[in-house]
Amino acid sequence: MRMQRPLIRSTWAAAGLAVLLTLSACGGSDEEAEKPQKLSETEYNKADVTFATEMIQHHAQAMAMVDLTMDRTLDPEVQELADAIRAAQSPEIETMSGWLLQWGEDVPATIRDHVNGGHEGHGDDGDSSMSDSMEGMDADMPGMMSADDMDALEKASDAEFQDMWLEMMVEHHEGAVEMSEIEQGEGRFKPAVDLAGTIIESQSTEIDTMEKLLG
Repeated sequence: MRMQRPLIRSTWAAAGLAVLLTLSACGGSDEEAEKPQKLSETEYNKADVTFATEMIQHHAQAMAMVDLTMDRTLDPEVQELADAIRAAQSPEIETMSGWLLQWGEDVPATIRDHVNGGHEGHGDDGDSSMSDSMEGMDADMPGMMSADDMDALEKASDAEFQDMWLEMMVEHHEGAVEMSEIEQGEGRFKPAVDLAGTIIESQSTEIDTMEKLLG
């Protein structure tokens, strides 16, 4: 019996070590599974390209909605909000366009390319200019307005315009936040992931402001 005790102790020690190693391995797997995508200052992936390509078009539609406020009388708070959207999103479009060119990717056409290229006034000839300008655009992104939505906003009466604009912009911003959250989870290019974070923060704040303005 004395000869067997060291063997028993060794057997239990080995079993305990095996359990510890197994638990350690399992813990490592969980940590690895939860580990976020490693970011890079230079490397990018498909998610980054998709984010830049789609957000350029998404921002451009927001800018087109801001353009429609130019001939309208707005409450000061709404005018300030429209100016802030223009100031933030125009440079972001330029930044994302630069990334796509750097990566050898196509910079997408946007609603504002068409509007600025041949639209010299809102509905002067009665044509559906916003529908024409959205031809070929990707309207399936979260929060994107349809051609009919844009036409309705453009043709809204002064009494209807401001609330309609705010309601549409809330939905549009919510879509941008959703797209940015995807980029934060899947993107590799750190500047793009950082921009997604900026969009989430700024547009979430603007959503709160617009909802308060709508009462």
